[in-house]
Amino acid sequence: MRQTEYDWCYLYAAVNPLTGESSAMLAPTVDTLLMNVHLRWISQHVGPDRHVVLVLDGAGWHVANALEVPDNVTLLLLPPYSPELNCIERVWAYLRSHYLSNRVFEDHAALVDAGRHAWNHLSDADLRSICHTEWITHEVQV
Repeated sequence: MRQTEYDWCYLYAAVNPLTGESSAMLAPTVDTLLMNVHLRWISQHVGPDRHVVLVLDGAGWHVANALEVPDNVTLLLLPPYSPELNCIERVWAYLRSHYLSNRVFEDHAALVDAGRHAWNHLSDADLRSICHTEWITHEVQV
């Protein structure tokens, strides 16, 4: 008998489904502190003249009391048990199926490198295609 152990890395990401513009951050864990870092980065990336509506599920770090939401970001929480409404879930499935599944990584650094490689191989066109969601984009004119 052999004990199986796992190492994890986490990808915080946001995608504009109209343009494919995105931001992402690899991290060793998920928590409110890192979510705050990601929210600040998104806010700075889009600038003060644009407003972001970030679609989220109800994960603890998405709804924590200590969450610091910048003025140019609005959090849109999805109903419980509705991952099909969150286009970023399709990105995770794509990354797993095309780059990350059925592999054994030598160590944690190799896992992080694989995550970075997978994300960096997604083009804006790939992300627009994967994230196209009628309920988000049907009223918006580009």
